[in-house]
Amino acid sequence: MNWLINIGLLLVLALVLAAWVMLPWPGALALAVLLAGWLLLTRRGRQTLSVANVGISTLTQRLGSSGVIVVGIAGVVGVLVSLLSMAEGYAETLRRTGGTDSVIVMRGGSASEVSSVLTRENIALIQQADGIARNDKGEPLASEELVVAANLPVKGGAPGEEGSVQLRGVGERAWAVRPRAKIIAGKAFGPGLRELVVGQGAARQFAGLVPGGTVRLGAQTWTVAGVFATGDALESEIWADGNVVADTYRRGGSRTSVTAKLADPQAFKTLKAALEANPQLQVDATTTLDYFSKQSEGVTKVLRIIGITVGSIMAIGAMFGALNTMFAAVAARAREIATLRAIGFSGVPVVVAVMLETMLLALIGGVLGGLLAWAVFDGYGASTMAAGSVGKLSFALRVSPDLLWTGLKWALAIGFIGGLFPAVRAARLPVTTALREL
Repeated sequence: MNWLINIGLLLVLALVLAAWVMLPWPGALALAVLLAGWLLLTRRGRQTLSVANVGISTLTQRLGSSGVIVVGIAGVVGVLVSLLSMAEGYAETLRRTGGTDSVIVMRGGSASEVSSVLTRENIALIQQADGIARNDKGEPLASEELVVAANLPVKGGAPGEEGSVQLRGVGERAWAVRPRAKIIAGKAFGPGLRELVVGQGAARQFAGLVPGGTVRLGAQTWTVAGVFATGDALESEIWADGNVVADTYRRGGSRTSVTAKLADPQAFKTLKAALEANPQLQVDATTTLDYFSKQSEGVTKVLRIIGITVGSIMAIGAMFGALNTMFAAVAARAREIATLRAIGFSGVPVVVAVMLETMLLALIGGVLGGLLAWAVFDGYGASTMAAGSVGKLSFALRVSPDLLWTGLKWALAIGFIGGLFPAVRAARLPVTTALREL
């Protein structure tokens, strides 16, 4: 019979944890309100409060064992949140790069800009399509661009160590299409010259990217004219005159993409339909928001898998620590619990009281771990090597409220598991056996 009860507990536990993982914070708040109502308004709830108050009041006498639970769970949450903040920061940086008011057009079937090729005829047809915004002169706000991968010496790296950087060949309309791009040091590159403007993220990662400095690209020497900022993934790129880049890398008149401002966000459907209806074109149009969000999916998924795997391993250790601690606490209070049951307390208040005690410790650990991860890692600068079409991307780790809530859910789940089995054991222990213990 005992083994059937244990199997039932495991099934209930699995269902509860599955529902808990998917629960948003308003749902958790609703559960907390229901629990508070049960504790205050029902007879068994008031009994539970009485038993819980006794256990919680003795926590100061068990600082060592209680600290094991708090520190263990804080460590789990801190590591989990810090690792997941890498994925959050990476994805957020790429999401900020795009918007619903701009569009990127590439050759049909291309996964990224570096794998796309557009001819001069393609570009002319794209720029004249309906839906693209125009400036005061009636010219389309569309930037034809050439993206290639280049290698540069890594700042602070070993002699000869190089990293991948994305070189974007652009024209004067690139600045109009991306109004957030501003020169913050030096000046813009000159048309027809082997000059570069470098994103401030790239300047932090690679050697020699300072105004007046020189670097080797495509067997040619280039001069760094200035540094620009955009507040997004484009800061990890270097920009130069599109014609000069095409000549250096022997791309002729072809380009890899066209980025354009839309006349309005609703104009995207008009533009997409016009491009698809043109038999001379085989291209795909995507809002820049969708494009850059998709570019982040692969790396983000890997980072999240790593974070959850490491967090799960640590959570198992913390869970066993909580189990050992609570089993010892219940054993030490066996006579007290038996006395309560002998005078009329049912098993439910005992189970819930023990679990409340454990989850209180888990809550404290979760809050401490989350705050520590936020204080240390939120906004911390990091970078990743070449991935997809973004090359070596500089980004800031981001500890978001959703991430902190995820860490807190993990903490409470560990506390739930750590308290459930000791609580059930306390409730199932025969009163006569418990009174003879100790």
